[in-house]
Amino acid sequence: MSDLPLLVLGATGRIGGALRANRIGAGLHPLWQARRPQNGFLTWDILSAPCPETAASGIVLCLAGVIRGADADLALNTALALAACRAAKAQGGLHVFLASSAAVYGPSDTALAEDRPLAPTGPYGLAKAAMEAAAMSECAALGVGLTCLRIGNIAGFDALLGGLRPGVLACLDPVAGQPLGPVRSYIGPVTLAHCLIQLAQLAARGAPLPPILNIAAAPVSMGDLLNAAAADWCFGPNNPQVLPRVELDISRLHNLVDLPAEAGQATVMVAEWQGLMA
Repeated sequence: MSDLPLLVLGATGRIGGALRANRIGAGLHPLWQARRPQNGFLTWDILSAPCPETAASGIVLCLAGVIRGADADLALNTALALAACRAAKAQGGLHVFLASSAAVYGPSDTALAEDRPLAPTGPYGLAKAAMEAAAMSECAALGVGLTCLRIGNIAGFDALLGGLRPGVLACLDPVAGQPLGPVRSYIGPVTLAHCLIQLAQLAARGAPLPPILNIAAAPVSMGDLLNAAAADWCFGPNNPQVLPRVELDISRLHNLVDLPAEAGQATVMVAEWQGLMA
């Protein structure tokens, strides 16, 4: 039996790069999509051309999206997601995974479970919430399996570690009672890639998958991450808007994939990022 195609949309991005650096494993044949022709990639301008024949006939992982910009730019997240869902329907695909974000939740004092009502506060979170709603409605009508992946902070792909510059002091918002600053749910880029691969393999085997899934390894202090990266940092002035803790409930993820305990350590997350950079 031949391997199923795993069509990765937005494969030229940072998460796509982490995936490409890992072995996908038996049962799946990766197709790395790019908007413009380049060696080793499947060319598909998602919003202006039909999906290449049979490319979406297995599993579709949509990493393509817009992070910042005007409302019209952010609305392209919905257009890209719907194009992925429709391509899977047209070609008999088994399942679609959409990269969403923990930003859809909004602030909370408790761990954020997938069934929590959404309350996004920024344009990006609002755009991703709209994308999820549109895709779920579309896939229900089309009869296509769908999982929206609410991904937490990715070590090195975030503003904290990704924004480090030589000779520039990193600055954290102080939080009373938290000597290492705000706590956020993080995941290393290699662990993220492993999670995505395992989920795609489950979908290829026809395993039942939830419509919404939080993706993170553990909550970690931002100061711990900066220390692990050997970065020089300090606390800035008090910020009344700072959220002391944003934690994703990953119980559902633990029931689906192998997520090693050490993957939640700041040193491991930073090492994964630095290894990819090298």
